[in-house]
Amino acid sequence: MEVDEMEARIPELQESDKRVENKKKRDEERDDDENMSDFPCKSVPSTKETPSKDTQLKDGSDLLNVLKRAVVVLTRLPEYKISALRPPTPQQFYSEDDSLSSSDSDMQWEPEDDSSDSEFLLSHNKKKTGKHTTAPHTCRINNNNLNVPERAPVIISSAFAHCSNETTKIRPNLPEEEVKVDMVVLARKRSMRWQRGKILDIVTREDGRLKYKVSFEEKGKSLVSGHHLAFDTTPKLEQLYVGARVVVKCQDNKFRFRPGVLAELPSRKNRLRFLVYLDDHMPVYVGLPLFHLVCRPLEDVVDDIPDGPHKSFMRQYLKDWPYPHLTQYRAGQSLNVELHGAQQRCEVQLIDCSLMQVVFQDNQHKEWIHRGSMRLEHMARFLEMKGAEEHKNDSD
Repeated sequence: MEVDEMEARIPELQESDKRVENKKKRDEERDDDENMSDFPCKSVPSTKETPSKDTQLKDGSDLLNVLKRAVVVLTRLPEYKISALRPPTPQQFYSEDDSLSSSDSDMQWEPEDDSSDSEFLLSHNKKKTGKHTTAPHTCRINNNNLNVPERAPVIISSAFAHCSNETTKIRPNLPEEEVKVDMVVLARKRSMRWQRGKILDIVTREDGRLKYKVSFEEKGKSLVSGHHLAFDTTPKLEQLYVGARVVVKCQDNKFRFRPGVLAELPSRKNRLRFLVYLDDHMPVYVGLPLFHLVCRPLEDVVDDIPDGPHKSFMRQYLKDWPYPHLTQYRAGQSLNVELHGAQQRCEVQLIDCSLMQVVFQDNQHKEWIHRGSMRLEHMARFLEMKGAEEHKNDSD
């Protein structure tokens, strides 16, 4: 009798157990949904469970088989892990704002392959932060008995700096300093030779021009104009601008000075130095105490430079400023540079901002040269083509 009653109750127990199991499953699903909605961005461990073996539940003498449901929880990765999974991007050219000196120095880079054989592509759409390059010129050299194309340097025309006090080429509107008798000055004795002396007298010519009679420390006297006199004192920063007429102390003789034009003001790109282009086309980086301002410079300082290629170069340089044309060379690269009226083979030894040191192969002569100098074979061609294009545009 008891056995019959037990058999009759088994279907009821099974049905009750199913209802309990279904309710448990619904509660688990609701809990999972609530957890996902309450913490949408929280990182939680990922749990992936495969269906387990049959779980035995005992209710009286009956055993029920139940399978657990697998639940997948999505985990939000932190930003640093996402960044680590991204593929690396190619290195970009830095803007002038990010340049060190470069300071420092200009970034050395290789031009892309170009099928052009001999043409420079000129760009006149200059922007503050943009670089404009020319297509490289190709020539043939014998390298291990193989004809290997040698790429010419890329010529860039980029903003030298962005601050107005680094790029200004306008003479500041300041009161002129007085020049008087018994004043110690630097005066022109010869074209490339200035010396220290004292003003003995100031002479007024019939046309109103002033002449200054100077007695030099190293013998001799001379009657010079105001643009052939320089102050013996160190100039003030507010007096300086690109294009200022200056004289620079010679390294080999502290009593002699050489005339030139201020070509760069201190900035990150030149390691906070002054660049002076001497009248013989030699560029030098100097500190403030090493050069002096001319007392009464001409309205156009280029008119004070002797006639020749350098005079034309300086006129073009000041016209292009603050977008000077520079060739991009690297140490060890070979090139042709004019020396004694002829192009000669040399090799780049060092790069120093806008300058580079080269050594000539024939006589091992070393010198510093500006990377925009017309003595460089490729720069001379570039300037020639640029001038021809400008002349064509003017005529049109």
